[in-house]
Amino acid sequence: MKRRTYLVIFDCDGVLVDSEPLSIRVLVEGLASIGYRIDEATASERFLGHSLAAVQGMLRDELGFDLPTDRLEAMRLSLFERFRRELKPMPGIFEALDRLAVPFCVASSSLPERIRVSLEVTGLLGRFAPNIFSADMVQRGKPAPDLFLHAAERMGVEPAACLVIEDSAPGIAAARNAGMRVFAFLGGSHARQPGYRERLGRLGPEREFDDMRRLPDLLEANAAVIAERSPGHIG
Repeated sequence: MKRRTYLVIFDCDGVLVDSEPLSIRVLVEGLASIGYRIDEATASERFLGHSLAAVQGMLRDELGFDLPTDRLEAMRLSLFERFRRELKPMPGIFEALDRLAVPFCVASSSLPERIRVSLEVTGLLGRFAPNIFSADMVQRGKPAPDLFLHAAERMGVEPAACLVIEDSAPGIAAARNAGMRVFAFLGGSHARQPGYRERLGRLGPEREFDDMRRLPDLLEANAAVIAERSPGHIG
């Protein structure tokens, strides 16, 4: 049985803004500066959708080292500089938000400053503030359900009535772990990588789509199905 949606929870990077190629490039350059070389495709496959703190933990577990504090700060500043020069909103996101008939918010693995910069430079901040939730608000990041459950609670909506829009494996897993429906968005630049769609498809999202303009219609179609199946429907 399909469930009616009362809240749409957007991830930020790769969903609202086309940021993943920029982020991965800065990460690869930062790792190379301390002697750890990895190509962008491999870095994307291993680290996409994880917070920098999670990446730090993965490097610690696998290689036994921490990124130096000064290198982390340099990477952060480099990323923000590139965002201000190059970051673009996801095509169709403004049209989608204009047509959504339910509340929406953003819940991202990124830290608050990065989310704010991303939304500000792309003109999206006013569409979401103050309904912006970040990984530092909860104990565990994606793929744990904590962040999405926190966003639902703050927005006053039961998890089962939430729809998450995600572009990464950890995000899809987090939504499913939270008992929420999830659509896989495949319209970002990084989704063109070989095997990317197949990897996300294996995680079982309810739907895959690559044009953000379609989202309101997908929600309306789901609501129509529910109405037709509801007892007492006249039609």
